Amino acid sequence: FWPPFCLHDGVKSGKMDKYSQEKRSEVMRSVKSKDTDIELQLRRALWAKGLRYQKNYRGVRGKPDIAFPFLKIAVFCDSEFWHGYVWENRKNDFKSNREFWFRKIERNIERDKEITSQLQEKGWTVIRFWGREIHSNLESCVAAVYQCVQDKKVLKKARKSYDTD
Repeated sequence: FWPPFCLHDGVKSGKMDKYSQEKRSEVMRSVKSKDTDIELQLRRALWAKGLRYQKNYRGVRGKPDIAFPFLKIAVFCDSEFWHGYVWENRKNDFKSNREFWFRKIERNIERDKEITSQLQEKGWTVIRFWGREIHSNLESCVAAVYQCVQDKKVLKKARKSYDTD
């Protein structure tokens, strides 16, 4: 019959999780908040391109994964699960503890918007990539960051020469 049920400790449960509660807790504890695969992949590629940056920059709200503070560029590498990629479609995937997950992920989405807005108000350029973008099209992501850095350098140089005239 549908929906399928999982057995946890021999007891039928309405939860759709393929792991036991203990295993799920272990998996969730192992999720990293920094130096994730997508961050490392993008950072290595940017470094290879000759770009020097600060990681997990604490100088502004939101601690960008990658920052160019003197150019006011913040780069965020957002994982699909935690940041709510196609959230309206994904909501139905949650079968247990729905209220907790809805609050958690919807607050993350809201916070991402707030941080982006606040940084932009302070003159920062904010670039956000989904993990899937980094995995499937790394060169395009690197090109976007590289172009932004070059553009900001040109603007900064132009302002500096204008100020000295």
